[in-house]
Amino acid sequence: MTDWEAILAEHGRLVWQKAWRLLGNHADTSDCFQDVFVSAMECAKRQEVRNWPALLRTLTNARALDRLRSRIRRRDHFDEPADIGTLASEERSPAQRAESNELTDHLREALSQLPAQQSEAFCLRFFEGMSYAEIAVELHITSNAAGVLIHRARGKLQSLLVNDASSYDARFRGLHFDSTSVVPPHSEARPDIIPL
Repeated sequence: MTDWEAILAEHGRLVWQKAWRLLGNHADTSDCFQDVFVSAMECAKRQEVRNWPALLRTLTNARALDRLRSRIRRRDHFDEPADIGTLASEERSPAQRAESNELTDHLREALSQLPAQQSEAFCLRFFEGMSYAEIAVELHITSNAAGVLIHRARGKLQSLLVNDASSYDARFRGLHFDSTSVVPPHSEARPDIIPL
């Protein structure tokens, strides 16, 4: 008989943190958290679970990406309001928060477009800080295959994010960006332009 209270107490925080990192929304994270433990119960009924953290990380990644894909499909049809919990923060300026939220949303959307195994390998590497060997064990693949998945995921994410950025290029058409300032083309440096 499985002691679910002990499993929840021991691994609940891991599941919540992983889901939150991918979803960044309290309601979706809460739903994902429940989905993960329901799925874990179903797995435990079918067979003995030998590695709870690995199972829960895998389920969390899969359920969070499913929710993320669903949210993106919904957003394409309706404008989804921002999560109130992410609006208030005294640590960063409103412009910094807006930029960070926008970048995070773009990354989440791009992650949802990757094949499941690539996305999972990427998340394990860069969100969980796992080595290639640890990812290989987690995904039941070789270390080389883990490296290939991460390489492909990075390439695809770069392509998706560059394409996404070019769609916003119209806002900045006619501006030249360098490491020190934003200067309109063919003009003298102006004192009213803010250095980057």
